[in-house]
Amino acid sequence: MLALALVLDAIFGEPDWLWSRLPHPAVLMGRAVGALDRWLNRGAGRRAKGVGAVALLVGGAWALGWGLAAIPDGGVIEVGLAAILLAQRSLLEHVRAVAHALRRGVPEGRAAVAMIVGRDTEGMTAPQIARAAIESAAENLSDGVVAPAVWFAVAGLPGMLVYKAVNTADSMIGYRTPRHEAFGWAAARLDDALNWIPARLTAGLILLVHGAWRHAPQVPRDARLHRSPNAGWPEAALAPVLGIALAGPRSYAGRLQEFPWVNAAGRRDPGPDEIERACAALWRCWAGLFAIAAGLALLSQT
Repeated sequence: MLALALVLDAIFGEPDWLWSRLPHPAVLMGRAVGALDRWLNRGAGRRAKGVGAVALLVGGAWALGWGLAAIPDGGVIEVGLAAILLAQRSLLEHVRAVAHALRRGVPEGRAAVAMIVGRDTEGMTAPQIARAAIESAAENLSDGVVAPAVWFAVAGLPGMLVYKAVNTADSMIGYRTPRHEAFGWAAARLDDALNWIPARLTAGLILLVHGAWRHAPQVPRDARLHRSPNAGWPEAALAPVLGIALAGPRSYAGRLQEFPWVNAAGRRDPGPDEIERACAALWRCWAGLFAIAAGLALLSQT
């Protein structure tokens, strides 16, 4: 089912004709998170309330997945929903759009990359735009493709829905802001836990499909430079494969922050061509992931 879901996502992605008429499951998850935020994120005991909110999300996602999987001959539903919750094609479309926009000019590149990153984009140079797009590609390969695939393989549709619900919650409330630092604590910590193994598997997959194991010793060192315990791993693997440096200084909320460089010896002036190479690398990773899923499926039949 996972192998088939990967193929369906790669072919169809997220067609506008469907999701312009129906709410995407991720949108529904976002509405649930938003409702819990409005309902519970007030008064005293916000961390405990945040734990309760995450428990409700996890329980609801697991129950929904279990119910759908229990439907007689429900394999079609499982495969279809798994394909919808994978994000390979849509990720590549958004990242490649930055390359196309950047070729038309820096202002268009800024507008395109603003769609996929949370940092300040006004004033970005062309290399900063390219680095931001490539970093987003690497991180979302883990969050949007490998991690949901891993949790589907481990725990079926319930596991995948739980992962996506927690990941959605982290993206909405898992920030250290006055409003969400306490309430979003549980979502952020659980998301870190659920992504711990997939992030490292993603780094290994990047090195494996590119025959780049010579870079393996530096990946953990560079990954530890990242502020996230997980996002640094795919970035640290992809940077030397492309021969570029990632991370470095960037601005959030109008304040420049001096983050260390990942693969500091690499080129620091990437452009649209490097974004395209990153997209090609992600498709190669998809092929490797599909081969693993298909191989495991064949082994299970013997």
